[in-house]
Amino acid sequence: MKASQQTIQQLQRAIRKVADKFPATHDALLTDIHLQVKPDSGELLAYDDDMQELTRIVVDEWLHYTADDIYDTATTALRHAIANMRSEVEAMSIMRPFSFVLMNEEGDTLHDLYLVDDDIQLLDTELLAGLDKELDDFLRQLLEE
Repeated sequence: MKASQQTIQQLQRAIRKVADKFPATHDALLTDIHLQVKPDSGELLAYDDDMQELTRIVVDEWLHYTADDIYDTATTALRHAIANMRSEVEAMSIMRPFSFVLMNEEGDTLHDLYLVDDDIQLLDTELLAGLDKELDDFLRQLLEE
């Protein structure tokens, strides 16, 4: 399911609330941003590394979502919302590298959504899918020669 514009706007408001807690004018803190989707309630919660809640919203579209792909849907929508707010996210007073991470209700990491580093911004880990196999094949070819 593709996220509606209203959902993207709701997610951007949540990300803005997180960014407001780390204004560029403050000393940089060491943390990542952990986002948790709760399928039963349609909530999105944001935490720092100490699991201190930064913000919480109810995503209307996720409120009665019954399909099994809620985390995939949330991943795509969150990546889109974060990409739309790239300048705000990258201006946050968090020591680099830092990332936005999606976790399930048990707190297990499901996806790295966005990585901010001085030289690298990672939007989609699918771009790297299969890289290990390609590198292994390349090394095997080198060793066979």
